[in-house]
Amino acid sequence: MIDARAVVSPLAQVAADVDIGPYTIIGDDVSIDSGTWVGPHAVSNGPARIGKDNKIFQFASLGEDPQDKKYQGERTWLEVGDRNTFREFCTVNRGTVLDRGVTRIGNDNLLMSYSHVGHDCTLGDHIVMANVATLAGHVEIGDFASLGGLSAVHQYTKIGAYCFIANNAAVTRDVPPYVLAVGQPADPHSVNTVGLQRRGFTPEQILNIRRAYRVLYRSHLKLEEALLKLEEAAASQPEIRIFVDFIKRSSRSIVR
Repeated sequence: MIDARAVVSPLAQVAADVDIGPYTIIGDDVSIDSGTWVGPHAVSNGPARIGKDNKIFQFASLGEDPQDKKYQGERTWLEVGDRNTFREFCTVNRGTVLDRGVTRIGNDNLLMSYSHVGHDCTLGDHIVMANVATLAGHVEIGDFASLGGLSAVHQYTKIGAYCFIANNAAVTRDVPPYVLAVGQPADPHSVNTVGLQRRGFTPEQILNIRRAYRVLYRSHLKLEEALLKLEEAAASQPEIRIFVDFIKRSSRSIVR
């Protein structure tokens, strides 16, 4: 399953059924689990752990040194889950010792061509990053979030679950779950209703989320006052709980 023209380190741990294309390079401290397909001309250096049934297209680079001037060759990691797709020229860097030392990517994500995941980022599951979407270091992305083409996210910023970041948006503050954000810098536009419908949210749940959005963004309440109202709603509406918890742990302030 390994093309004769590929360069695979004897120290790498590659499952027997992994398919590796010509001219691909797999470094010393890389493990690739079963069912993964690696196309031609891809590069994976480590330490990196790549899970099952991933697809890594040509010219993608996974697990390379972080693009951080403070990096001095310390041993840091990339951890990739299962069933992810990394399209052409996608780049994912390892972590740094100034953070947790690891970049983590969950399961079932699609990273399109030329997308970039910087050092120490944490991505959940079922995320879509369209072409040229770019994450600076230390970014967190929640499950089922979608980032439009040419969007960019500032370092240490959090994007909540089920968010939609519009194309060309520049995200400089945290975006709470369910929010559709647009602009440069990105501002809240509305609830990501279409995305929620596609993910099986009921009309009642979507209505509850829209009401919570209005409390936060249309009621002219101070943030502390809005959170009190949202806490009341979250007591009987579980879909609002992740909305409230995200806002409480925001470190860069939320888009508002």
